[in-house]
This record gives sequence, C-alpha cells and structure tokens, in this order.
Amino acid sequence: MAERKVYFFEEGHFGMKNLLGGKGANLAEMTAAGVPVPPGFTVTTEACMDYFRDGEVFSEELWASIQEALSRLEEKTGQRLGDRVDPLLVSVRSGAVASMPGMMDTILNLGLNDETVEALAAQTGDERFAYDCYRRLIQMFGEVVLGLDSWRFERLLEKLKHNHGCTEDQQLSGAAWQELVQQYKNSVAAAAGRPFPQDVLEQLRLAVEAVFRSWNNQRARIYRGINRISDLQGTAVTIQQMAFGNKGDDCGTGVVFTRNPSTGEPGLYGEFLVNAQGEDVVAGVRTPRPIAELQNIMPEVYDELETWCSKLEMRYGDMQDIEFTVEHNKLFLLQTRGGKRNAQAALRIAVDLVREGRISREEAVRRVELPHLEQLLHRGIDESAGAQPLASGLPASPGAAIGMAVFDADTAESWSREGRPVILIRPETTPDDIHGVLAAEGILTSRGGMTSHAAVVARGMGKPAICGCEALEVDVDARCMSVRGGIGTGVAASLSVGTGAGAGAGAGAGAGAAAASGKGTSTFIREGDWLTLDGSTGRVILGQMPLREPVASEELLKVLRWADEIRRLAVYANADTPEDARTARSLGAQGIGLCRTEHMFFAPERLVVMQQMIAAETELERENALAELLPMQQQDFEGIFEAMDGLPVTIRLLDPPLHEFLPGREELQRKLDATTEKAERLHLQRLLRRSEALRETNPMLGQRGCRLGIMHPEIYRMQAEAVCRAVAACAERGVDVRAEIMIPLVGAAAELGLLRAEVEETARRLLSAEQREARPIRIGTMIEVPRAALTAGQIAVHADFFSFGTNDLTQMTYGYSRDDAEGKFLARYVERKLLPSNPFQVLDTDGVGQLIQMAAENGRAVRPDLKTGICGEHGGDRESIFFCHAIGLDYVSCSPYRIPMARIAAAQAVLEADPLPGRKEAVPV
Repeated sequence: MAERKVYFFEEGHFGMKNLLGGKGANLAEMTAAGVPVPPGFTVTTEACMDYFRDGEVFSEELWASIQEALSRLEEKTGQRLGDRVDPLLVSVRSGAVASMPGMMDTILNLGLNDETVEALAAQTGDERFAYDCYRRLIQMFGEVVLGLDSWRFERLLEKLKHNHGCTEDQQLSGAAWQELVQQYKNSVAAAAGRPFPQDVLEQLRLAVEAVFRSWNNQRARIYRGINRISDLQGTAVTIQQMAFGNKGDDCGTGVVFTRNPSTGEPGLYGEFLVNAQGEDVVAGVRTPRPIAELQNIMPEVYDELETWCSKLEMRYGDMQDIEFTVEHNKLFLLQTRGGKRNAQAALRIAVDLVREGRISREEAVRRVELPHLEQLLHRGIDESAGAQPLASGLPASPGAAIGMAVFDADTAESWSREGRPVILIRPETTPDDIHGVLAAEGILTSRGGMTSHAAVVARGMGKPAICGCEALEVDVDARCMSVRGGIGTGVAASLSVGTGAGAGAGAGAGAGAAAASGKGTSTFIREGDWLTLDGSTGRVILGQMPLREPVASEELLKVLRWADEIRRLAVYANADTPEDARTARSLGAQGIGLCRTEHMFFAPERLVVMQQMIAAETELERENALAELLPMQQQDFEGIFEAMDGLPVTIRLLDPPLHEFLPGREELQRKLDATTEKAERLHLQRLLRRSEALRETNPMLGQRGCRLGIMHPEIYRMQAEAVCRAVAACAERGVDVRAEIMIPLVGAAAELGLLRAEVEETARRLLSAEQREARPIRIGTMIEVPRAALTAGQIAVHADFFSFGTNDLTQMTYGYSRDDAEGKFLARYVERKLLPSNPFQVLDTDGVGQLIQMAAENGRAVRPDLKTGICGEHGGDRESIFFCHAIGLDYVSCSPYRIPMARIAAAQAVLEADPLPGRKEAVPV
C-alpha cells in the first residue's frame, strides 16, 4: 500500500492510473510532455477508499498532506488561496480509474468569497466576470457539497434574466450578478441551515470530501453496474489552478475529439463556447459552436490545439477526448482521455489505426467493446415509409428508437418496468437522469450539443439520442412539449387530438398530439404520445415508423476476421428453424449448438396435431398423430442441415413437459362453456382431462426432458426417425450433414444409456451401414442437473459430447426459479452486493462454473475426445466466454445476433491470457 496520498502532476505517470485515476494519470503524462496544463496535484484513489473504510471520516493526516501540497501550488503560481490581492482559484474534480463521464462531481472557482471576489474584480478590471464566477461557485457548492436541488438556483437565474430583459447569461451586468450572488447566498442559508462558507480552506476540505462521497452517489453506482466497474476502485481528486474561459470574447472553452466519435472519420470534431466555462459545454446549458469555427475566431489557438491533438493521439495510440480552455488567447488543456465513441466509429478508428501502423490487429480486437457490437445490430428507419420530421436536432448517437414520450427519469424507469417503450425528453439531461437514460429506448433534449452529458452517455450505452433540438419547448411540470413551427398543414390535418398518456397511435400519427395549421403553428406532444427518433440524422418523427434491419460494415467484417485468427473457442448458434440457421451462418456461426425441437411444434397448424397426440386415449391415436408430425420435423431438419452444410447441428429432443403445449385449465373451461358444437366439446373435454392428468406441482423438476422420453418412448423414436430420414435425404442431395442428437436433463448414466440405445437402433433401422460410417450421428447429453455434473465420469461412458445447459444448471444449483427470482429479488440482491451480478446473465463461476469445470474434466478423463461446450444464454456473455476459454471447453453457443460478440469475446479471452501479443509501444509526445 502506498504511503503517499497526494502527488503533483509532475510526480506521476500513466502507469499510476490505479492510484491517480484516469484523469490524474493523464494530467501527469501531459505535464511531463510539456502540454500547456494548469498546475495542480492529485489526491489518490487510496485516500478515497480510506475515507470510506474509516466511516466517511476525513483524516487529519490527509488534510495536512493536502494543505502542504496547496502551499507548494501557491509557490508555483505566485498566488495564494484566499489572498485579497491576487487570489488563487482552483477546480476540484473527480477522476476514477475507469472513465465515468458526468457520473461524479466537480466544483469550479473554489477560493472565492465576499473578499476575494472583490480582489478578482479589481485585478481583472471586470466586475461582471468576477461575480459570474462567484455565483457559479455558490451554485456548484450548494448542489455538490450541501446537497441542494439545482432548481433553487436555476429559478433565481431565470427570474433575474427576465427582470433585466436578457435572454443569455452573457448579457447580464456585473451589478446583476452581484444581485444574484446575494440571492444565492440567502437561498443556501435558508435551505441548508448554514451560510455559504467564507473560509476558503473550509471550502476546499468540504469540496474534496464531497467529491469522495460522489463515488457512491446513485448515478455513479448505476453507471458502474451497467459497465461492470468495481466499487472498490474509488475516485481520485484533482486540485488544479483555474483557467478562465469566461473573461471575455478572447476566451472560451470547449471539448474536442481527435476523430469523429459518431463516424470515426479523421479530423478534429467538437464544440466550443466563447466567453464560457467548461461546465457550460458538457452540461448542455448553451448550444455550442462547431470546433471548425474556432479557426476563424482564434486561428492561432486553433492551430496550437490541432498540433496538440495530433501529438496526444499519437502518444496514446487512440482517439482522444480533450477538454480545453482559452484565457485571453492562451490555450490550456485540462484533460485528455480515450474518447467515448459509438460502435461504427469504434470499428473504423480501430481499423484505421491498424492501417496507420499505430496499433496491432490484436490490440484492435482487444479494444472492441462488446456493447458496441450490439449497437451495430440496431435498426434504422425504413425511408420508403416517407418519414416527415416533426423537428430536427443534432445526431448525437445513432440508431432508431420508438417509444412513448416521458419527461422525467423516474417515469421512464417506471413505464419501462411495465413493458412500455419510452423516449426520455428533457431540456437537457443531467447525471441524475442516468436511471431514466438506462430505461429509455432513446433520448431527446432541447439543449446541449454533441459533447453534452446526454450525447456522451447515450453513445456509451448504444442508445439513439438527439440533442440541441431547439425547436422544442419542453415543459417538464406540464408533462408536455411544443414544437415551434408545427409539422406542416398536410400532416397537421391528419392528426387527432387525444388524451395522451398512452392512447393508441399508428405509424406517422401521435395519439395526444395536436397541431394547428398555418404559419407559426406549434405541435404539442403530451406524455404517452408515440415518437420515433433517428439518432443518425437528428430527426424527430411523430408516431411509430417502420424500421429496417442493419447491415454489417466492412470494418466489422475485418475485425471479426482478425478475431477468428486469434480465438480458440468455436462459436455455435442456438437456432430452431432453417431461417435462424441461415442467419446464424451469415453472422459467422460454426455450427448449431442447440436446436430446440419443441419450438417447431408451436406453429398453429402443428400445435393442433401436437395437442391431438397429447390428448390421444389410445395407442393408435397417438401413433397417427406422431406420424403426422414426423414429416413436419423431417422437413425442418432438412432445411437446417442444408443451411449448415458441412457444419455440426446439435438437435435436442423434446425437453418441456407436455402440458406446456396445452391451453391453461381456465381457458379450456371457458371455451368448453362457450361452445355447444358436439365434436368441439368432445375435443375440449379430452384436452381438459389430459391437462388435469399432466398437472405438476413443480413442472421444472417434473416429467420433462429424458424422463418424458423414457415414459413416452414413441415421442423420442419419432424425433430420432425424423433426424435419420433428414440425414439420408440430405446426403442423397450432396449435403454434408453432421448431425448430433442431444438427450436433455439426464441425471443418471442409466438414463442416457437407455435412450442412446434406442436412438442407435432407429439409426440402424433407417440408415445403411455405409451412411452410418460416412457421417455417424453423434449422441450426447445436456448437463443441466447438478447430479449429472457430479457423476459426469459415469455419464461420459455413453456420451460423445457434453453440452452444458447453463440456464437450468444455474436454476437448480442456486435453487432459484428464474422467472420468480428475476421478478422479485435478484435485482435487489445485486444492488446490495449479495451477488456480484445476475447469475442468469453472467455465469456464476464460483458455483455453477465449478460444476461445469469438474464435469468437463471428469468426462474427458473417461473420453479424451469428449466435445464440451455451453448453450445457455451465457454463451454470448463476455465474462462467461472468458471462463469457458480458461477451463478448456470447445465451444460456446448463443443466439444468432450475439455471434459477432461471442467471436470477439473468444478472441479477447486469448488476449487476456496473453496480454502482450502485437502491442505497439507508446509514442512519446
């Protein structure tokens, strides 16, 4: 454990990221490289965790270290905190190890009080500037340190501008800002029960403590949960001399990316504001200007910024997100970090960096974030439907989203839980809206730019977002918004005035929207009205538009090819139809790891026959129904074998209990009471009797899987016959069939031994010896019962492969019913850290994983050629795939659209085990 808790920027380096946080480590690197960085120091993440371990007590030892560092900073700058002639002002910022944009707190202009503000005004000759800084400090301090709501301050500011006839903050005079400062101080004293502190050292101590606490605020916890960031990292705190972008028209602030975070295109991309502080840009309170315009306004500053952007990107070998401030035409860089980007941009940037020789192919694969691949599978608007935009904003995060309008994060979360898709609409989002952003299908704001909080967080989550849609007037209290200018007479005439709150809407029309025709009209959107967002173009469209499916880009295909060269694990698909199989193969599946035959029976025309088979009261009736089902199954198998020509197809025989194919008892009784037709009544009565006979106390543990096949061998015989006939028919057509039959839910070796013998007998009866020898049908089992895992050595005697059904194995190992657990207590367990994550989403490696590893090892000890893999939903989860790679399984199987993610994750598992192959050395600035 490190002794020191405070480091000056020049004393650190990027290798100290875990101690200094990402921001502190980057500032240390930048300082060492001669980048124009305002001086400062970093309080370590370790100090933060000590603070929590000590019961949120700020130690005197730490405070002494901070005061000592402050004295050194005062010597460096020639200024002193609290000085009445030349006061030092500092920023106090959070900086976690992993980037968490906007999730924790920042305080600017710290060191101002009633005396130093006068000194600042006299020193700069600008009273307006000095009191503008002071009011910002009071508001930030009030919100971050004292926990006051932002509306207290915003309401006073809006009232002040109204009273002074101003629309922009910059139009207010110094006297007006003095007036507001007094109002702010009065508000703080009334709401917090204490005055705003005039002691600048007290300000600093309370600010550092508040930034520590922000590590555990709600939005930070939610963000860490979403991104699987450890709660044990803590946040560092950087204390840095202020650079002022709000001193006049030769000052400004901005955020710039070294490449376009939405497309990956090279070149500076970002926004700036003249005469503003940094929070104005990222908070979205003003709509900023494109960075290209800085070249016209401050050409020398732009050229210097462009030079440093190029050097920093070269140094880090990645696209950078850089915050800068200009003070009287002097450039300061306040931070650099790897820039958040959407999926397509991430892939293009990775491919371009490989082409430019800056990183290796392995490093490009390592950098791919799997949620980004999900974004690439997002849909877009089908333009053939003739979308007519209601309004347009900045295309902050691509993809299309359809949902019902809501105007606050709590409603978004509540409606989403009820299964209602929502679009979260805000004037601008704040970090406190994180739970609503998570729940929403898309985000729409009337203010803010491409680097605002809404844009950055939405891109990171893969949510479509439109920001800075200035035609919108959002009234959160009235739960509605108006769109200035309307949407045109033709569309307006077709709209009907509804009641909002979820009244039905068809494509192109909103339920509660109303528009008056004519010049200067407005369209009103009420809560519950349907909207479609096109985050790729910035269009807001009334109603529900048809969407199109995505197409894989050349960059994605290239990165996937690189991943395939690296990975060891095979990636199979869970696919139940020929169409699913074709989709899976097009996405790179190397086989089908799970074909659930029960899904083939749920089509209406097949379900009728299946129910006839279940309701049969004689052996002849059952055989007739099975004979009718056989060609249906055979047809499906043939289609799947053709789609997967040359690749393995694992077919699971019927798994669910028979009652799942029957209507519920109440529904059957209702239908019976409603009909007088004799034949129909007879059929319903038979179904009702059969339903009663099949009813089980706990169906998950009842007559299902291999137990069903043993009690009703005619069902499994029919399915095995369908497989064999499909194999023979496809082989005659030249299809390279590699069939595997999986017996589900085996708990004892004898079960598998019995059913294997019956399948083999069917194969001998229907396939010639030559056919069986050319392409033998492999027979194995799904390990989903803990006893099967414990006795895997015995079961392996009868198995050619083990497929671990991690869904049921997790249920039975934990003793959880998945539906009940996820609906009632699992989320709370994860929130309270009783479980590290939902075990149905991320494989429980300590418990379930131990069973899988033991079973695989014991099975291979008996049969060295035993093929092993998983086919539960964990097959598409990165952490679960890493575990499967580590214990030596042969494959993972997942849903077709998760195959690209699994291919990348399997390659990253190799790179995780060998972290250095092909890594390029960092380039000095």
